[in-house]
Amino acid sequence: MKTEKASFSRRSFLKTATGSLAGITILPSTVIAGLGHHPPSDKLNIAGIGVGGIGYRNLKNMELENIVALCDVDAAYANRNSFREWPLATRYADYREMFDRQKDLDAVVIATPDHNHALPAYLAMRQGLHVYLQKPLTHTVYESRVLAETARRYGVATQMGNQGNSADGIRELCEWIQAGKIGEVNRVDAWTNRPIWPQGMSRPDKEMRIPKTLDWNLFVGPAAMRPYNEAYHPWNWRAWWDFGTGALGDMGCHILDPAFKALKLQAPQAVQASSSKFTIDSAPNAEKISWEFPARDNLPKLAMPPVTVNWYDGGLLPERPDELKDGEQMGDENGGCLFYGSRGKLICDSYGRNPRLLPTDEMRHFEAPAKSFRRIADAMEGGHERDWIRACKENPANRVEASSNFAYAGPLNEMVMLGVLAVRLQSLNRKLIWDSVNMRFTNIGMNDRLRILAKSEFELNNGNPQFNDVYRELPAASMAAEWIRHSYRQGWEQI
Repeated sequence: MKTEKASFSRRSFLKTATGSLAGITILPSTVIAGLGHHPPSDKLNIAGIGVGGIGYRNLKNMELENIVALCDVDAAYANRNSFREWPLATRYADYREMFDRQKDLDAVVIATPDHNHALPAYLAMRQGLHVYLQKPLTHTVYESRVLAETARRYGVATQMGNQGNSADGIRELCEWIQAGKIGEVNRVDAWTNRPIWPQGMSRPDKEMRIPKTLDWNLFVGPAAMRPYNEAYHPWNWRAWWDFGTGALGDMGCHILDPAFKALKLQAPQAVQASSSKFTIDSAPNAEKISWEFPARDNLPKLAMPPVTVNWYDGGLLPERPDELKDGEQMGDENGGCLFYGSRGKLICDSYGRNPRLLPTDEMRHFEAPAKSFRRIADAMEGGHERDWIRACKENPANRVEASSNFAYAGPLNEMVMLGVLAVRLQSLNRKLIWDSVNMRFTNIGMNDRLRILAKSEFELNNGNPQFNDVYRELPAASMAAEWIRHSYRQGWEQI
């Protein structure tokens, strides 16, 4: 868990960013990057960062625009699709070099591992570039706060890659709940089938030969350096705290989104968690997390009392509601969300799809309220990306922001990252009280210690089981501060 000492202080970024932004005037799109090169009727020049996986699919949904630059730390991984699909695009390994050299950009799509989300998004927005950033928005609460503020100050169009946020299902669900169809909601249960990859592991001891096509230094980026091992890349980086945020980080911004949007949630006031074994390096295989939110301003047809939101993953499920028929699936194969109202219950599938009242027989007589949310065509088949492109081409003065722009996605992502923190801090054996304004837990003292598994070994010796679990004790207050707002490896201290 050690990090190299950065030449910037950990508190310097927000002060520097705010100071540097304070004197900025939002100029017309004809004189800044972000539409400085083309009138709104023309195509955008788009760059992709992290284009071997989901980034390729995002770019395919934008292929009517100009894909002019592709950046990936692993040339072989990117060559499976993106490099072949757009052979004329300029190729880079380091996005910092791309931003320095590629001066014709209007927008950027970022689909790197979680720990490499914040810096390229920040650098892009400071150049006036519009940003589409995959979920989770960032690796920490602090990074999320900074990206939301930077997007606001520079007036760029932004979108997080939680495509269900643009779909009809979540809009119908919001309209039903906000019209009071199930009454006041004081509890929500959400769950996913993730992780579908190994977790809860110790850091591998074996150092492997770095593939010739991979720039390992750039992959590690702001995280602490460690020897290369295929357990980290390709693909399985989500399992490791330094690179990913486990099952919650993978699916939380999708599955918690309906609750966050429908109930107009903001910052929780408390969070607590329990889980299966996890290590100082890797997330658990199963976890339950609960957030407590205060009352919000009432809507015309709905009061907004305090609400508790519960999360389950790794095979854990909430209590099955009595209204479900025998054999009827709760949600879908990827998860779902269940709302408990004073007048009834409502369930949806993952991504907010297929909302329905419980028991489902009630849907035969259901009268939907008037539509109050803007509809986005084919949201799950590229409409989410194309709606961002529309926003990019509109004048900031009267732009209709994309559905999951950073002003919305930032607070949603903070909720998810607080859940990650609660898991990592659970050995404190308490409900954690959150001070959102100052980004700190108020009930962690300087003498509190964490006890976290560092290594777990098991073997049979003459038929007798032998367990060797090695724990580390760490100062809770300083570790919480570090996980809320990272220190960065030397050379990556810009945020």
